[in-house]
Amino acid sequence: MIFVNNIDPILVQFSVFTIRWYGLFFAIGLLLNYLLERWIFKKEGHNPDDLDSLSVYLFIGLIVGARIGHAVFYNFDYFSNHPLEIFQIWHGGLSSHGAAIGVFLAYLSWTFIHKIKFTKYADLLVIGMPITAMFVRIGNFFNSEIVGYKTGGNFGVVFQRLKEDFPRHPAQLYEAVLNLFIFIILFFIYKKYFKKTPKLFFVFLYMLMYFLGRFFIEFYKDLHVFDTSFIFSMGQVLSIIPILIPLVYFGFLAISKFIKHSSK
Repeated sequence: MIFVNNIDPILVQFSVFTIRWYGLFFAIGLLLNYLLERWIFKKEGHNPDDLDSLSVYLFIGLIVGARIGHAVFYNFDYFSNHPLEIFQIWHGGLSSHGAAIGVFLAYLSWTFIHKIKFTKYADLLVIGMPITAMFVRIGNFFNSEIVGYKTGGNFGVVFQRLKEDFPRHPAQLYEAVLNLFIFIILFFIYKKYFKKTPKLFFVFLYMLMYFLGRFFIEFYKDLHVFDTSFIFSMGQVLSIIPILIPLVYFGFLAISKFIKHSSK
């Protein structure tokens, strides 16, 4: 099945006022994430005011990290010669790996300033993050960006805005589905086993599922930074460490559980 994507990225435009599909989906993702986290905070007996304060830090970290990540990881030569354009985020260009780093540093800063243990909210905050990521990827699809390779068959998406007449893999939608799947798993485990999980379990499970899934989806993306003779993309290279770290964590948990069981 072939779908023709000729969606106009602009939803509404009045004179200089413009609403784009990407911005709308981004806002929806952030709002749903916030509402879910507020429900979780209340359910766990935490102060919702902390979430409001945290949300400001995390939003700034998300945007700044995503923009700098894009400039450094994907278009360094251009932005090194045009540094002021880094601030022109309305021209597009955000990196999910940069966003992850920015959110981490923002949360670390917030816990330091407010003198709160890093582990207090970390596991709760990641539960809603796949929601935002899912809507961002849907926004990418409406923007006809981050497209996949040619399918070479009778299925895929024709991105007419790219002036093409052949189908590609909708890599954006693959990643949207990945994030939906991750959210369902995280929320299910939260509802059933949250009190039984060790600290940072959700953080590392999210890292492992997202970056491992992202690693494989990158094989379908037509997005080059390195020479095409190199087997991996920038997204895959940047995903290696976030995959290894949770593997070490879960390996340590498994070994600790084995030792504890053997000592009985």
